[in-house]
Amino acid sequence: MSDQVSPAAPADLWAAVDGLWAWLEADRPSGGREGLLLRILKLSEEVGEVAQAVIGATGQNPRKGVTHTWADVEAELCDVVITALVALRTLTPEAREVFAGHLARVVDRSLPR
Repeated sequence: MSDQVSPAAPADLWAAVDGLWAWLEADRPSGGREGLLLRILKLSEEVGEVAQAVIGATGQNPRKGVTHTWADVEAELCDVVITALVALRTLTPEAREVFAGHLARVVDRSLPR
């Protein structure tokens, strides 16, 4: 795995999240609480696509056989992360700070000192 950012990739993760959030907000069919809940529920759809890709990559459906690659699984996992970050941004404009604080707590309690 490379630490280099491709030329097409946004330089700042949170700028990209804000851009995607603004794009979705500009054409949001449902607003308010319903819109927020639907944005969060989108995660379930994306996680289901990860499961479908894993099943397809391992050939677990005998009727279909191998239908996906591990690169497909990687892409679907990325979609889950992006969707979660956009949902967090929808919930709070301080998504970056909320995420950084939570990540720090998880690292603190999980990694050996």
